[in-house]
Amino acid sequence: MAETTDTRGTGGVAADQLRSLIERIERLEEEKKERADDIRDVYLEAKSNGFDTAVMRQVVKLRKQDSAERQEQEAILDLYLHALGMAPDAGERA
Repeated sequence: MAETTDTRGTGGVAADQLRSLIERIERLEEEKKERADDIRDVYLEAKSNGFDTAVMRQVVKLRKQDSAERQEQEAILDLYLHALGMAPDAGERA
């Protein structure tokens, strides 16, 4: 654990290390903002080309999941849709 006895920031090792860590975090936060802006621009481009960006976001989310997790989520969704009478075959019985 870093020594934190020098709380005045007068050139102590802990103060220099803390400053370095904070500056790294700030740079990474700026990069994260730039990436988010880039992603937003891609979605805007997709929308201008006629794609449904809400569905695209769902596809991106699904692609992040492993197959077993995705199958489990789909099974739960199917169960809930059936319970609410919203599943495609539930309407055919009515």
